[in-house]
Amino acid sequence: MPHDLNIVLVEPKIPVNTGAIGRLCLATGSTLHLIEPLGFEINDTKLKRAGLDYWKHVSVVIHKSLGDFFVAIPNESPKVFFSTKAEKIFYDHQFKEGSYLFFGSETEGLSDELRNTHARTIYRIPQYDDRVRSLNLANAASIVVYEAIRQLGP
Repeated sequence: MPHDLNIVLVEPKIPVNTGAIGRLCLATGSTLHLIEPLGFEINDTKLKRAGLDYWKHVSVVIHKSLGDFFVAIPNESPKVFFSTKAEKIFYDHQFKEGSYLFFGSETEGLSDELRNTHARTIYRIPQYDDRVRSLNLANAASIVVYEAIRQLGP
């Protein structure tokens, strides 16, 4: 049974990642929120190739700005942010139904302002080799979504 999870991509740049995350959303019953500006057109062939023929079934909501997004969702909704610059490990977070899981763009991550404003709920995925700057965005989203599902149960 799907859980009520929301993946939020803040200004994503690479269509293939967004397409793969769209497929992840469909597989897990999650909603995909895209915060503009996007680094590609929503009808980009690379986006659709990564999402395959699933893209038309993905629940996608496009928001003109981060401000518009925050106005559109209930204020009390659980919000969890992910950044390589966070101190806390995401395994320590207790996921809740209705959570919004925020990921920054592939090139810039989440803004300093967003990280500072939500410092209590920002986490990182551990990496065990300092030569790796970050994980691929689609991989990071998959890791987090399936940990949330594991915690929430069947």
